[in-house]
Amino acid sequence: MSSQFLAPVLQEGDEEVEQSLRPRRLADFVGQSRTKLQLEIALEATRGRGDALDHVLLVGPPGLGKTTLATIIREELGVGLRTVAGPALERKGDMAAILTGLEPRDVLFIDEIHRVNRAIEEILYPALEDFRLDIIVGQGAGARTLTLDLPPFTLVGATTRTGLLTTPLRDRFGMTFRLGYYEPDELASIVRRSSGILDVEIEESAAEEIASRARGTPRVANRILRRIRDVAQVRHEGAVTLDIAREALELLEVDEAGLERTDRELLSAIANKFEGGPVGLSTLAVSLGEEPDTIEDVYEPFLLQLGFLQRTPRGRVITALGRDHMGVTTHSDGLF
Repeated sequence: MSSQFLAPVLQEGDEEVEQSLRPRRLADFVGQSRTKLQLEIALEATRGRGDALDHVLLVGPPGLGKTTLATIIREELGVGLRTVAGPALERKGDMAAILTGLEPRDVLFIDEIHRVNRAIEEILYPALEDFRLDIIVGQGAGARTLTLDLPPFTLVGATTRTGLLTTPLRDRFGMTFRLGYYEPDELASIVRRSSGILDVEIEESAAEEIASRARGTPRVANRILRRIRDVAQVRHEGAVTLDIAREALELLEVDEAGLERTDRELLSAIANKFEGGPVGLSTLAVSLGEEPDTIEDVYEPFLLQLGFLQRTPRGRVITALGRDHMGVTTHSDGLF
């Protein structure tokens, strides 16, 4: 079974169910308590003034709730929402059409905003700061700038890699929230809520087991829950017990630390193929048959969080904790 079965990237057919599990109000959002409190104050103040909310930048690994928070902001303000992926914005005309179609106080959500090109950024600067759109008409010496006023709006940008954002763009966000991995009790609460929505009977111990192996990520917890529901329905009576959860998790190749097959293959490659490292990202990607961006954005953050992997100037290195988890031993001279 492919490890991408559970990887924190939406697969075809999952999106509709994923949407149904997402909270619509801030009060229903579990975890990220500091972000939640700051956003709650900002939303209440904005509603009181009748203004557009200041621009918001959401930072964190995939599956932690960036898209959900953008939707919640829209719901809490009672305004429209326009969603677009950063890589899809290729031409200035695309961005101009989106901006001119916004209504006052609307929310524009740009996912993977670090991947918008420089031409799009140049349009965004005056739009974010002064709510105006500068369009250059003509070429050469006869070119002139046509300025259009835009309604006040809120840009919510989501990124997994703030380091790829240019400083001028990053500085135009009034609020920046960094989302961290969730605690097991928070994930257990999310699993219980989702099981209710999916009409799945689940034991408390089973919810806790799922939470402990969900990579600190709500999206993964919900995905595991759906797969365990399938196992319970096909092989058992439908209710999810601790034994059924463990049976399904073994079938899905999710170990006690929450690592999936690709995570273990990554650690194994560094330990065995490259003598523990350091090994460059591109070399590691080729050896695994994965894209470098996928390794860097999807798999590495959790391995770094666990302390199983280390990034160094010379490349990736498996740590002592990672070696212990993989059962890799070292020779007396310290080399593999």
